[in-house]
Parts: sequence; structure tokens; C-alpha cells
Amino acid sequence: MVRATKDAVHHPVFARFYARLSVSTEPKVAPVRDELLAGLSGRVIEIGAGNGLNFAHFPSTVSEVVAIEPERSLRQLAFESALRAEVPVDVVPGAAEALPVKSEAFDAAVLSLVLCSVRDVRRSLSEVRRVLRPGGELRFFEHGRGGGRAMRTAQRALDHTVWPLLFGGCHVSRDPVGAIRAAGFEVGTVREIVVPEKGPRVPSSYCVVGRARRPELGDVEG
Repeated sequence: MVRATKDAVHHPVFARFYARLSVSTEPKVAPVRDELLAGLSGRVIEIGAGNGLNFAHFPSTVSEVVAIEPERSLRQLAFESALRAEVPVDVVPGAAEALPVKSEAFDAAVLSLVLCSVRDVRRSLSEVRRVLRPGGELRFFEHGRGGGRAMRTAQRALDHTVWPLLFGGCHVSRDPVGAIRAAGFEVGTVREIVVPEKGPRVPSSYCVVGRARRPELGDVEG
């Protein structure tokens, strides 16, 4: 069920562009989604669910997905995707910096191409950690800085000029793995990939897919 609230993000033009682009590239991205979500179980929260393309890839061992999406038109598309999903999905409005859910309520959290566009990465990851139970798992598929010196210089320049304006607040020079580690998560496996795998590389091509966990209560947290 979609709950009405004031939209935290409003990028209607970019949302339409993103919805079309993501569907057109899905044949290449779908295997990454399978890798991202494989083996999950229990209650899962997905932050920044977009148009809901991950929903079809959640395994049957997942008992419930709470999907947070701040942009109204993408949220409506996510709601339609939820109706077709084989696991229960509840699409909810809200921002990553202030998740509208209880603390320690989820067994796993999913971030999929979202840390690039949140307003406050540190606060968003603090919220993810808050809503995960101790020992809960974070799965992430994110893009960020990559390539050689020239590409990284270009990424930084784009982030300070036109890229966020054109692409709904997206940044291409952020370091998602470093940010996840700095937020106190124990980072496990990480695989660097380029999307698309073949063809010219653009500033948003450099991605990572990986796993991290919130430390158990008895662990020493960073």
C-alpha cells in the first residue's frame, strides 16, 4: 500500500527519463540484481527503490520487503511492480535521511544506485544502520568514482557543475564503499564492475556490488 505524505524528492522529468533508461538497460543489469539479492531472507528494507526493478529478483525466502521511494512518479511505478512481485512488497514514501520505520526492525537492507543521489550520505547510512538488527546484512549496488586520473578528474568536475542538475541530484565521484565502512559497517565481499560491460565508458559506468553487515552488539564498532 502506498501511504500519502509530502514528497521528499521531486524530479518528475528525470524520473521519466530514469524509468525509460532503466527498463532499456535491464537485460544487462538483471544479472547484477540477482547477485545483489541472492540468499536474502526475512524482513528486508530497500532504500531508494526507484521504479521497483529489484522486486522481481528477491528470493522466496524473503518474508517482506518495505520499499522506500521519495519520488512520486517513481513510487507509483514501484507500486505497480510490487503488484507483480512474488514476495510481499510494501511501497512507502520517505527519505533515506529519515527512514519512516522502527529501529532494528529488519534482517537486511538493500541500496541499489541510491547513494549517488542522497543529500546526506553519512546520515543516510546512519539510518540504514539504525533500522538493521545487530548482525543484519547490507547489500549494495552503487556507482561512484573510477577509471584513470582523467576520468576521476572529469567526475569531480561534473559533480560540481552540470551532472547533479541534469540527473536528479546524482553524483559520480562519491566513494560508496568508503562511506559504508566509515558508517561503522563491516564490509565483506566487494566486486568492481563496469556498466555496461562493453562499449564506451561514461562517468557513471564504474560500479561496485557487495555485502556488509552491522556488527553484533558485542562487537567493537568503528
